[in-house]
Amino acid sequence: MPTEILMPALSPTMEEGTLAKWLVKEGDTVSSGDLLAEIETDKATMEFEAVDEGVIGKILVAEGSEGVKVNTPIAVLLEEGESADDIGEASAPAAEPKAEAPKSDAAPKPEAAPAASAAPAAPKADGERIFASPLARRIAADKGLDLSQISGSGPRGRIVKADVENAQPSAAKPAAKDQPAAAPAAAAPAATGPSSSQVIAMYEGREYEEIPLNGMRKTIAARLTEAKQSIPHFYLRRDIRLDALLKFRGQLNKQLEARSVKLSVNDFIIKACALALQTVPAANAVWAGDRVLQLKPSDVAVAVAIEGGLFTPVLKDAEMKSLSALSSEMKDLASRARDRKLAPHEYQGGSFAISNLGMFGIDNFDAVINPPHGAILAVGAGVKKPVVGADGELSVATVMSVTLSVDHRVIDGALGAQLLDAIVQNLENPMVMLA
Repeated sequence: MPTEILMPALSPTMEEGTLAKWLVKEGDTVSSGDLLAEIETDKATMEFEAVDEGVIGKILVAEGSEGVKVNTPIAVLLEEGESADDIGEASAPAAEPKAEAPKSDAAPKPEAAPAASAAPAAPKADGERIFASPLARRIAADKGLDLSQISGSGPRGRIVKADVENAQPSAAKPAAKDQPAAAPAAAAPAATGPSSSQVIAMYEGREYEEIPLNGMRKTIAARLTEAKQSIPHFYLRRDIRLDALLKFRGQLNKQLEARSVKLSVNDFIIKACALALQTVPAANAVWAGDRVLQLKPSDVAVAVAIEGGLFTPVLKDAEMKSLSALSSEMKDLASRARDRKLAPHEYQGGSFAISNLGMFGIDNFDAVINPPHGAILAVGAGVKKPVVGADGELSVATVMSVTLSVDHRVIDGALGAQLLDAIVQNLENPMVMLA
């Protein structure tokens, strides 16, 4: 029985992608693990693999097609002895191919991810489709097993060979139809504003270039609109005197020259935030819809600008790592982020984020929280300013302005102030971070 190959979900949040390039053609024989196509997500370009063997009987989605929804059939795989006549009518998804050919040379080398394939519709008792490999179906038929009573261990619950070999005729899953259906998640309020046709009409007669939104830009627009509409932000601001840190950094870098390690101010900021989350553990939390998750480790995300958007790679267990280890890891993550070579697990998660625009000469700004994080620290430039010391004397110091954007659902005002104060204390007393 011909098997549909489905558009894979290459990350937990992926809803659609671009089928950038087919690596096989109709009539090609493939085995499990063979590369089938390159898929562009909002964050990266990744290859995906076959999970079954067979012949590519029909390609349903042309390369270059954008907006292909996850689980949409993109090709048909034929088993041994089957031909194209067995396919029947297959409806291609309503994704429009791009006018221009997809980029290949300029695209970074993608990462491999397993393909999603599913056998044709075989309804469960509740009308849902059963997803199983052709081999699993044959074994189940030989053993007299009901596939609707077997839990699949493959991608998205797909039933594979091992599942049916280990199943017993009497082993059955509890019927799902007696369970209440889960209520659909409430959608974020739609953004209001003029439509695209209204904006285009407004600039009729003016010269402009129309730039289509790529996947990353669409995701940034959707997530940040959701963040500003659904997250009750409040902002806390502090000035931090950096002179002690700059002196200490200079001493450390001189001693680390032999190891080719050069610490940046941002490395100290990452460490300061990670330790502050341990000092104020109630602020090391994320919003989870109907509850708050308080994390034990300090997983700190750092915004990295790339062409056309940004990544927020996460440094996990940052409180446990040395400054030199954080510096090395951050350089590696930033480099691979710019090449779009990060795996999803490297930019998902974390409870807290840092966005540093100081290198661009920005004195201060307010950052938008990246859900489900509880807070984000916006870091400005360190500049020379007159300051009044504890003795009342006027002097000049290097001062850096920071703003902590906080989700009021997760962190209250006093708790946010404690977190920010802990960050300030760590940065103004940098040797404490090594204790």
